[in-house]
Amino acid sequence: MFKDINISQGMNVAFKQHLNHYTSTTPTDLSINVLTSSFWPNYPTYDVNLPAELINYQVTFQKFYATNHSGRKLVWQPNLGHCIVKAIFDSGNKELQVSLFQTIVLLLFNNSNKLTFSEIQELTNMECEELKRTLISLACGKSRVLIKQPKGKEIENDDIFYFNNKFSDKLFRVKINQIQLKESIEEEQATEKSVLADRQFQIDAAIVRILKNKKKVNHNELISELFNALDIPVKPYDLKKRIELLIEREYLERDKDDPANYTYIA
Repeated sequence: MFKDINISQGMNVAFKQHLNHYTSTTPTDLSINVLTSSFWPNYPTYDVNLPAELINYQVTFQKFYATNHSGRKLVWQPNLGHCIVKAIFDSGNKELQVSLFQTIVLLLFNNSNKLTFSEIQELTNMECEELKRTLISLACGKSRVLIKQPKGKEIENDDIFYFNNKFSDKLFRVKINQIQLKESIEEEQATEKSVLADRQFQIDAAIVRILKNKKKVNHNELISELFNALDIPVKPYDLKKRIELLIEREYLERDKDDPANYTYIA
């Protein structure tokens, strides 16, 4: 994980140099983290409509990345992005610290004075519940940079949203928190199931990786290496259970002469 972050930092420096060399405009202060999916939690992907400015950077970065990493596929996660957006209010200029989803919605008001929920959804292509969560944070939270009509935290398709020119705050940089909608019991169970499956996959991948490198390893040594390799909290019982399942699936086997040793099955 830390290796991914360090590599991404160097890649961002190189990408900015690339932009400075090939473009005459002042580049946006953009930072992109390229993460190896097998080492990080799985997140759902969202197919949202990004602003034209961000699409241009996205396409340029993909071409830049492909020149050094041919054959690799980038999967964008807009739900994990965040931005600093410069906004002009009657009280003066502010910087808004917001999520990428909040940014996508706010930038729509550069071209429109008012928009209905249905119009915003059509323009952004955001899922209904995700868009409601985003709009509630912008229009019904502590920092209301949008005005909602009618008032209230329930959002209907024909509700209208305006940019709040009268917004004021004593701080120059204002952080607008995201709102977490209450999950249903089914959604909570699905989330727990997804987290458990992801943890199991990470453990299995680490076990196979260690055995593949060493070919043969003692049980205690394997457990010790797994604790060092995994960045998630695990118990010895969980590791033992995953080892047994991998033996059943014939990824590894116990040594016939010494059952405390495991051998990788190619």
